[in-house]
Amino acid sequence: MKVEKYLLRIIEREGAAHLSLIDPAKQSPEVAGRMASSVAEGGSDGIMVGGSTGAGGELLDETVLAIKDAVDLPVILFPASELCISGHADAIFFMSMLNSADPYYITGAQRLGAPRVKEFGLEAIPMAYLVVEPGGAAGRVGKANLIPRDEPELAASYALAAQYLGMRFIYLEAGSGAEAPVPVEMVRAVRRAVDSTLLVGGGIRTPEAAAERVEAGADIVVTGTLVEEVKNRAERIRGIVRAIKSGRGASRRRCKRSP
Repeated sequence: MKVEKYLLRIIEREGAAHLSLIDPAKQSPEVAGRMASSVAEGGSDGIMVGGSTGAGGELLDETVLAIKDAVDLPVILFPASELCISGHADAIFFMSMLNSADPYYITGAQRLGAPRVKEFGLEAIPMAYLVVEPGGAAGRVGKANLIPRDEPELAASYALAAQYLGMRFIYLEAGSGAEAPVPVEMVRAVRRAVDSTLLVGGGIRTPEAAAERVEAGADIVVTGTLVEEVKNRAERIRGIVRAIKSGRGASRRRCKRSP
């Protein structure tokens, strides 16, 4: 089954999906494999691999292989550049940072990376990447014109433009380790504007924060910092997963989508 279809099926059946982000630059491939086992035990629906500019080459290949050896979950590349592409993954979020001030992050890296995606036969999932205040390293490296937290309609306008450009996934990112997640009202405004599959990540540390964003319209919750924590990793992920797939989050009405 294609990864996009797999994710949409989970969203339709369970109300929302959860993805764990593992950055190859932050630990050895062996440790990454153990991390993947923990989040799989916690109920995560898939593994995103990438995030930093150092997450490429042999290190990326070895990390993807270690994760695939450890778990039976789809591995989706989350590349910071055209160098962060591995033929061992199951799919790639083919992203454009629409609110970057640097054309490289809008179309440049994509032009350079597209031939490699085709060569490897990777499933490409088109996604708009929108960085919200405070933005963290993603905002700094990507030279983002950060979307202010008090301007939800600006995020909605970007998201609508992305949908009209044919991007089926939209990712609202507050930045790794952000003190606060993307505001609930911003998630709600984007959901009102588009039918695209909506991901939200950055600063989501509690089940309550995750559930609030699903109830506001997020289809997929992404956590990275929690994945990096050694203590009670599986249990903390389990709490997030349980929260987003139960109660109002799981029962709210969703439009049927097809890839």
